Amino acid sequence: MVSNSLPDRHSGLPATWQQELADAVSDPVELLDLLGLRPDQLDPGGLDGLRAAAVTFPLRVPRSFVARMRPGDPQDPLLRQVLAASVELQDAPGFTSDPLEEAAARRAPGLLQKYLGRALMVTTGACAIHCRYCFRRDYDYAADTGLERRWEEAFRTLAASPDVEELLLSGGDPLSLSNARLESLFARAAALPQLRRLRIHTRNPIVLPSRVDNGLLALLARSPLPVVVVVHANHAAEIDEEVRDALQRLRGTGAQLLNQSVLLAGVNDDVDRLADLSCSLFDAGVLPYYLHAPDYVRGTAHFHVDDERARCLVRDLAARLPGYLVPRLAREEPGKPGKTLLLPAG
Repeated sequence: MVSNSLPDRHSGLPATWQQELADAVSDPVELLDLLGLRPDQLDPGGLDGLRAAAVTFPLRVPRSFVARMRPGDPQDPLLRQVLAASVELQDAPGFTSDPLEEAAARRAPGLLQKYLGRALMVTTGACAIHCRYCFRRDYDYAADTGLERRWEEAFRTLAASPDVEELLLSGGDPLSLSNARLESLFARAAALPQLRRLRIHTRNPIVLPSRVDNGLLALLARSPLPVVVVVHANHAAEIDEEVRDALQRLRGTGAQLLNQSVLLAGVNDDVDRLADLSCSLFDAGVLPYYLHAPDYVRGTAHFHVDDERARCLVRDLAARLPGYLVPRLAREEPGKPGKTLLLPAG
């Protein structure tokens, strides 16, 4: 059985989010033991194949997320998102380490600008979970994060950019930072007179709901800038009672909550699953925002869904749900002025 209990091993008290991070599962053997699975059920290369794939992009998954997986099911959609597999090591034409050409959008260390009016800060390389389809799995975080002086240069660049009205905090996951460091970022952003909004892109409220603590809630509630929190869930099974509670508390700060998903083969490439996800999100106070066609990232070809099938899925979803529950199917392409919408098939 998988346990959802996460006590502090020394005090017997519930674990803090920092303790949960430190106690995340990082060994494929332990993960499979927790789920009652054998390596040969997941990878033709067995344990060697699973471990080889985790060398350059390690396995990492919080135990509270493991607790939402179905024991004994090698096709569990949550497991598929996080378990390293030898298929990632196979080369596929057109799949590269930087498919979005983010290096070309770099204006200062940790500061990217792809679109007019918006800029993105890569605040940290840390994530609570390592999603195998991550488009920044090969990103050089060491060159852009970890030092306050890099933030200084980024904010100097923003101060000289009166056209930037919205700042996106990204990563990694910005909610992997302490509340004190987030408060510093918020204060620096609020000091820029041209900024009208602050946006946080984060998976932590979904995979590590304990991160939504009182300190974070207070910080969001007193932000002088309107805050948009874009969370990331791909399957309704990710949204349990603890996650719903965390999302409702985030919403109570006055932040606008949106969700972005990635369309993933074997995870959510099914109209029933997409409909369940949209309804579960709405019940938790979150509006579906984007359904991203996967980026052409090296090691992720096995997750890809054909564009025509993706369009048909969204067409069927639109026939089933009201428009506000149908996310926009989109792909990010380098050099374009915005995301490319993949309109549903007629």
